[in-house]
Amino acid sequence: MKKIICLLLVVSVILGLCACSFKEEKSVAIKMLEAFSDDDIVEFRKYADEFFSEGDGDELYAEFSEVLTKQGIDFVTELFRLAKQKNIHTALDTSGITFVQNKIEKFDELLKYTDLVLLDIKHIDEDEHKKLTGHSNKNILEFAKYLSDNKKPMWVRHVVVPEITFKQEYLFELGKFLKGLNNITALDVLPYHSMAVSKYKKLGMEYQLEHIPQLTKEEALQARNWIVEGYKFNA
Repeated sequence: MKKIICLLLVVSVILGLCACSFKEEKSVAIKMLEAFSDDDIVEFRKYADEFFSEGDGDELYAEFSEVLTKQGIDFVTELFRLAKQKNIHTALDTSGITFVQNKIEKFDELLKYTDLVLLDIKHIDEDEHKKLTGHSNKNILEFAKYLSDNKKPMWVRHVVVPEITFKQEYLFELGKFLKGLNNITALDVLPYHSMAVSKYKKLGMEYQLEHIPQLTKEEALQARNWIVEGYKFNA
């Protein structure tokens, strides 16, 4: 069995959709990422040999923050570069929200050392995505196309939330979008659950989706079928 080495650049409570999807989490994540510096990268090099074992089927998994700063992407690029020297598989978990076409050089460099990207698409509709996260989804969808153009293997994950993303029109459109990509290795249709409610209450925070019911197994299957229908659709 592969040994999974997990590096979380931003340690946040994964609640419901994802804590980073809520606007109040953003400033916390930014402050945490600003702590990364060039000195951190230099210091990490000193301990790379101890951190990594020789490639024997190991995997390095890094979860990108949705508010990635310059220091963050530099750190992960160096981390993955050192991992590849040890023949370790690298996987990047991100929504790609920070991707911009006119600043593509750093992403090009990161992809050199990335074996797999786990892409989180929260909503296919731009207006609904803004309501849900406070941001447009344009960068995310452009990042997906960029990965496809570069033939980088991509594992797509989509959380299906009643009253928000559990609608045939949205899931059908998601399927149509995915059809235009040529690098998808897997698709996770993840049912929304309410396990986060108690965690938010303990933290004294308002949980914005508390009124939303959990998605049933039957609904999750229906959601996947709608995505597949969109994927198979011939305009």
